[in-house]
Amino acid sequence: MTLDPRLIPTQDTIYGWIEAIFLRGIRRPAYPADQWTEQYCVRLFDEWGLENVRQEPVQLPYWKPTRWSLTLRGADGHETEVPCFPLPHSSAGELKDVEIAWFDERQRDLACDRIAVREIRMMRASRWYRPPWVDSNSKDRIPINVGQVATWTHDPRGTLAQRDQVLPFGPDWHWVMEPVIEAGAVGFIGVLADYPGGRSFEYYVPYDTVPRPIPGVWVSAEGGATIGSLLGQGPVRATLDVESVRDTRTSHNVVAELPGADEDTVIIGSHHDGPWGSAVEDASGVALVLAQARYWSQVPRRQRPHGLTFLVTGGHMAALAGIKAFVHVHAEELTRVVLEVHLEHAAAEFAADDNGDLVPTGEPEPRWWFTTRLPHLERIVREAVTAESLDRSLMLPPDALTPRPPTDGGHFHPSGVPLVNFLTAPFYLFDAMDTLEKIHQPSLVPITRAVIRMIHATHGVSAAVMRQNGG
Repeated sequence: MTLDPRLIPTQDTIYGWIEAIFLRGIRRPAYPADQWTEQYCVRLFDEWGLENVRQEPVQLPYWKPTRWSLTLRGADGHETEVPCFPLPHSSAGELKDVEIAWFDERQRDLACDRIAVREIRMMRASRWYRPPWVDSNSKDRIPINVGQVATWTHDPRGTLAQRDQVLPFGPDWHWVMEPVIEAGAVGFIGVLADYPGGRSFEYYVPYDTVPRPIPGVWVSAEGGATIGSLLGQGPVRATLDVESVRDTRTSHNVVAELPGADEDTVIIGSHHDGPWGSAVEDASGVALVLAQARYWSQVPRRQRPHGLTFLVTGGHMAALAGIKAFVHVHAEELTRVVLEVHLEHAAAEFAADDNGDLVPTGEPEPRWWFTTRLPHLERIVREAVTAESLDRSLMLPPDALTPRPPTDGGHFHPSGVPLVNFLTAPFYLFDAMDTLEKIHQPSLVPITRAVIRMIHATHGVSAAVMRQNGG
């Protein structure tokens, strides 16, 4: 069995699916644009003749901000409005005329009863940190160099060493508010201190849906500079106002199937929600799953190495509610899964120029392929990535950075399902700046072709054999 290039959707077709999803607007869990995307996937799966197309309900926390503002009053009495965005699921409320203070780990008491201002700096791929929950008995953060933990790298032009990749999280990941809450602060202002470009504040983190007990907002590096300048002149007081809706809603996992040459299964998945219109996160992942569905729907059953399940989950931005629900509901079926392929983020690399404007570097964002440590599977991934010239690729063990891959498909790992999880991690992933120009269009077809090669290569390898020795 070989790849048939005539059946692969074109770059324009795949990009068109991304554009259609992006243009619906903000796609947070259970928002109207997210519900539209569910139906879009259902309609296409039906049109292409996939079987058992269905929507499996997922209950999840829903959050929608309706009003937010931050006004500072300096020592001279002058008021300054600072653009901001509320932290998801933090408390609603109005703090009127409250003193602000820089948060200092060495002098936490200074934040008590104040609005604490804390700088958050993004991690770098060369100085990665395990989040504190890796070891429940310790909050130590262990430096990790992504390149050093990779089991294989495909970088024939040597471009990975040319730029220090900025990741979309700070060292505390979701726990940015916890230190100031523990210190007794009544409000939180997070400064995106070294965010490339220095101007954005529309950062959708944390998305673990934990209801923090104080209101909080993000401000840009420029906003942080304004705060610093005012504090340099004397005491500063602030009015912080956040209004939001928080309740429980129903989203859905969209599932569709194609029978294959045997009764084992390959799962191909991504998630349909995102923090904003979010072209990369994860309209691109949805489109890559659609590309697989379109290809395999045209392949005769006997030429599909196994049954195929296409999975587009809801609630990634609600603590991964959809994938957790799917793994729980289908736990007994997972022993028959030969391979789970997750596809997230066909991203272009951007960097700030001398003026602070974000510009494309012309490269794709470094590609991470989290691959279960099975020799046969690792060889399959290496050969497919090389065949499709997917430069700037790194193969990582599933537990290289965290106990499971930091992908929507990572929850299959504890169940022993063999994984190939594709992910890129651009700094803009959770930001409103994730717009259509952030898609690395030249990657769309090669990634699709590479995944088809990987699935073809599992022909004749049962789920049991794959798990025993990789084939």
